[in-house]
Amino acid sequence: MLDLPPPLSNEVPMMHHMINGDAPQQVILVQVNPGETFTIRTEDGALQCIQGPAEVPMMSPNGSIPPIHVPPGYVSQVLEDNTGVRRVVVTPHSECYPPSYSPALSPSHHIHPPYLTHPHFIPQLYCETKCESVVILTLQVSNVQSRSALVSWTSVSVSGSSGRVPSCSYELQLKDKGRDGKYKVVYRVSTVCNSMKGPSSDARAFTTHSAPPDTPLPPRLSHRTKSSLTLQWKPPVDNGSKITNYVLEWDEKNSIFREYYVGHQRHCKVMGLCPAVGYTFRVAALNDIGTSGFSTEVVFNTTGSLPQTSLPPRLAQAGPSWVTLEWTRPNSCSNEEVVTYTLEMQDETKVLNSALLPPSHIPLILCALESQLFMKSLSLRSNLHCFFFTIKSEPPQDDGGSGDLTYVLEISEGNLEESQWVTLYRGPERKHLCEDLKPATSYSLRLSCVNVGGQSLCSDDLTVRTHIPPPGRCQPPSTVGNVKHKEMTLQWDGPLCGEESENVEFSLEMCAMEEGSEPTEVYCGSKTECTVGNLLPGTTYRFQVRAANSAGYGPYSESVEISTAAGPPGQCSPPAINVRSHTCADVTWENKVSSGIDISEYRLDWGRDLDSLELVYSGMETCFQISNLEASADYCCRLQAVNQAGAGPYSDLVMYRTPAAAPDVVSGFCCVDHPLNPTDNEPFSHSTCLALTWDEPHCNGAEITSYCISIGDRIFTTRNETCHIIRDLLPDSEYSLQIRAENEMGPGPFSQILTVRTRPLPPSPPRLECAAVGPQSLKLRWGFSSRSQLTDDTTYTLQMENRNQRFVVVYRGSSHTFKLQRLSESSQYRFRIQAVSEAGEGPFSETYTFSTTKSLPQTLKAPRVVQLEGNACEVTWESIPPMRGDRISYVLQVLGGRDSDYKQVYKGDETSFQLSGLQWNTDYRVRVFACRRCVDTLQELCGSFSPSAHFNLRRSDATLAVEADITRVPMGKTLTDEQFAGLIVFGVASLSVLMAFLLQLLI
Repeated sequence: MLDLPPPLSNEVPMMHHMINGDAPQQVILVQVNPGETFTIRTEDGALQCIQGPAEVPMMSPNGSIPPIHVPPGYVSQVLEDNTGVRRVVVTPHSECYPPSYSPALSPSHHIHPPYLTHPHFIPQLYCETKCESVVILTLQVSNVQSRSALVSWTSVSVSGSSGRVPSCSYELQLKDKGRDGKYKVVYRVSTVCNSMKGPSSDARAFTTHSAPPDTPLPPRLSHRTKSSLTLQWKPPVDNGSKITNYVLEWDEKNSIFREYYVGHQRHCKVMGLCPAVGYTFRVAALNDIGTSGFSTEVVFNTTGSLPQTSLPPRLAQAGPSWVTLEWTRPNSCSNEEVVTYTLEMQDETKVLNSALLPPSHIPLILCALESQLFMKSLSLRSNLHCFFFTIKSEPPQDDGGSGDLTYVLEISEGNLEESQWVTLYRGPERKHLCEDLKPATSYSLRLSCVNVGGQSLCSDDLTVRTHIPPPGRCQPPSTVGNVKHKEMTLQWDGPLCGEESENVEFSLEMCAMEEGSEPTEVYCGSKTECTVGNLLPGTTYRFQVRAANSAGYGPYSESVEISTAAGPPGQCSPPAINVRSHTCADVTWENKVSSGIDISEYRLDWGRDLDSLELVYSGMETCFQISNLEASADYCCRLQAVNQAGAGPYSDLVMYRTPAAAPDVVSGFCCVDHPLNPTDNEPFSHSTCLALTWDEPHCNGAEITSYCISIGDRIFTTRNETCHIIRDLLPDSEYSLQIRAENEMGPGPFSQILTVRTRPLPPSPPRLECAAVGPQSLKLRWGFSSRSQLTDDTTYTLQMENRNQRFVVVYRGSSHTFKLQRLSESSQYRFRIQAVSEAGEGPFSETYTFSTTKSLPQTLKAPRVVQLEGNACEVTWESIPPMRGDRISYVLQVLGGRDSDYKQVYKGDETSFQLSGLQWNTDYRVRVFACRRCVDTLQELCGSFSPSAHFNLRRSDATLAVEADITRVPMGKTLTDEQFAGLIVFGVASLSVLMAFLLQLLI
């Protein structure tokens, strides 16, 4: 960059860079290279910077080179071309490098906090180079996070002649106040002494991602009472996502924070607090991104005065290892306040201990501190039995100053409130075997020590329960009620009842009498009765039972053998089905072994499904034939055996499907008026075609592949469809048809004979002609050359070609004429017509082309007349725009004085005309009509006359405007020209309607 250093800024000479026409003055061009800045001082003393590339024309009064200050390492040279124009070029000194382009490094920098604390930033980059080289920078921002972004850039520098890249340092600036904000330097790669600052790169804006809110400030106290605290807090920075909730937590002096409030309010009232007590609070904020950290903890106290210092405690009673103290409630505390007390104790061998005593409303409080010999309780050894157990204890922590201790073990049976304590052992040992106890009995034990100072307090009670002995032998099981063929009910008596028999369960085992059979447990429970099922009829089983409790199983009872009664037969094996044909099948089964009684009969059920099963056979045979079945149908059957004891269970259900067969006869065979599947490429005619349809018959298990249609001695084969078109028949002829379906199993039977008759040939199209032509209408008529082609039921379809070159129906009916309205003038239209009778639709006629005429100009309104000076007046009328490119001219006619006919006084393109030489006090009438000059046919079409305007010239000093007045004919006077013309038009129109009606009757 060629910015002047500060010491040279005041030395910049004033130079004129405007070229004027003075002869002595010469123009010198200063060449400013790309990336350079040329600074000059203007006439008003201000400095002006010109960025390169540019050529600055400077004015020299005497042809001398004005002084140009360049940075260190550069020199200015004057070059003159062939045309005599001199240029000042700034080039590096010999120690610098000639201008040449070389790529620079591509540095990058990652922007971190504290600069990215807002979501929108615009970074900007400057470059400082040495030896006045030019660096062009491209700035990019990537990897944008909530609080960081990666900024990278590339540079292309203009270095010296040796191709060396000049040393360069980069300065990255950031702003968050919009495009007009101030930038803040956040990064510098390197430092170069005596460097020149280059132009900044283009600013690049980016937006950081949203983040959880900042940690809020601690809540502040706005109001407090004895039982409540009202807190408030300020919202923290939301970091791009709106804060949705706040979380207020508090600590009730147990170092555990709990939630007290969650919501969007920034204040909360904490109620139900104790007076004069401090509570700790902290708050956090939440948004859609996450939760902020909790604020610093703050302590607030409820109102209320602190209690006075309590008086020292007093000794109420003392013992060898305990003391009783008492103290008085402070007078400053009211009866409603809850007061707690802290009692501390200290001796020579122990540190200071404190105990937090519960509050009390009694003014005099007693506290007993007793030194217990046992911090440890009794323990039970592992040899707990039904009749004995062993007790063991640890020595006391405080022996009372004497080493000789006597242990006293006491025992109590059952509930302490109803039993007495009995000394079980007294001696120096610390364990004892307790014998001769009752089984399943609870005992309570306690231990104390005795020395010369007396007896200690007893230890905590230890409750021990002796084991329960296993139960004794049960009585053998016996039957209850009648023994059935598949089940029986057994009962038994348990062992002797007592405490040891509580929670007793029984196990019943069963074993078949066959050799090698293993016993099976069939019941386990607390009841002494059970029902054993799933037994075999007429079979003997062996049963035995035993009892069990928490101590284990007792001995088995004596075994007993019980036989089941004879029952109905068991389940038969599924019958077998052998196929004979698609309508017949043989069912066979095996002879079932009886369940103690011979089988009297077999029962076979047959049906389409389980709900429709019916009995089809009953007897002693083991086979049965079923006929009259349907082809490819599903059937099922089951078998049941019967004896004198009853009917056995059904066998498993057997499914059977009959084989496929040829299709059934086709029904619904008929001829329809319109084919069900018409095709555009083959038109349908009732005179030569028959459209047939039928119902699909039952396929009998094999898909129908085709249909055969017989018509006389001809056979038509179709695909698997239920409709078909027979073509190339004779018109007005009778035919007999039959149809049958075929599948892979073969053809089915033919249907009944269908007799049909083709229709006569449809009529040919009539001849179409244009009866009347108008600018926006065409009246068409048609007819036949011979009346023999006409029938009463003949209708006609008239079609017109649209803009898409497709024919659309414009008329369908029995009339012979039709008038089309709303057409375009001077346009061609293409038509075709078709005749339709009961024989069908006839072919379309050839295409007829008819054209509409051009429109006449519209009737103008009555002209307006304005009297001028003298015996002249000006007539004006409305204008008509050109019609489809044809120009419009106007004809003006005047009737006045003794003239009986209108005379033409003007014809041209203007919409006004001046009449002169008129007579005073004379009635005049003027009228005008428009003419259309057709460019293509050179024809002139004139419209109808406008209503006439009446005026009369009267002598007057001032020019009066004569209003246009459409004259009405008074009663009893002669008709005007307009009325006469209207009468003629009405007569002609009435005559035309009458003639058209007569022609219609003739046709």
